[in-house]
Amino acid sequence: MTSSGLHVAGAAKMAAAEGSGAGGTLFPGLADVSISQDIPVEGEITVPVGSHSPDEDYSTLDEPVKDTIMRDLKAVGKKFVHVMYPRKSSALLRDWDLWGPLVLCVSLALMLQGGSADSKDDGGPQFAEVFVIIWFGAVVITLNSKLLGGTISFFQSLCVLGYCVLPLTVAMLVCRLVLLAGVGTISFIIRLIVVGAMFGWSTLASTAFLADSQPPNRKALVVYPIFLFYFVISWMILTFTPQ
Repeated sequence: MTSSGLHVAGAAKMAAAEGSGAGGTLFPGLADVSISQDIPVEGEITVPVGSHSPDEDYSTLDEPVKDTIMRDLKAVGKKFVHVMYPRKSSALLRDWDLWGPLVLCVSLALMLQGGSADSKDDGGPQFAEVFVIIWFGAVVITLNSKLLGGTISFFQSLCVLGYCVLPLTVAMLVCRLVLLAGVGTISFIIRLIVVGAMFGWSTLASTAFLADSQPPNRKALVVYPIFLFYFVISWMILTFTPQ
């Protein structure tokens, strides 16, 4: 018999003795209980371990370049969808990247190139001007957000502000198509409506992602620079006229 069995038998006998000494009022039937000394009390504690999946050994360094590019393109496309249908979501903040903002910035700068403000130049300074306004403006807004107690990281804010330029890039494309028909009052009214709508879209989309990361009593101080940021870009688009 193991030591555990002896302990159990001893405990039962002591309980029976106490019950009989107290007049059998507490546990009257315990004295008749006998425990077989042939039953060992032993066991083993095991912790189940999950099966090892082969995916755990899989690394993105081992995947083909095509799969990597397609995965990144799908991620950028999903962020574009989140901007065009803005709602309170952490998708842009959770998986941030700067590929989309870079593509949008280059596209917008190329479409703004060759305006009448360039006189006889090839539009090079205007291309740099768009880059400076977008990236420097985004950095200033991000620093302002952090100083006001924002809870998102620096690059998360840059990602959101850059992706929310998408509606204004679409507005620039529409304006270029409208200008192909000529410059006039009707053309200006159409461009004004399109740019105004896309300006509001960009502002609402960015605030939908960034406003909740700010203290409640300081949201206006964060939204105002965002308003100015997209307003300047919208003004560049609206005042653009080809040579």
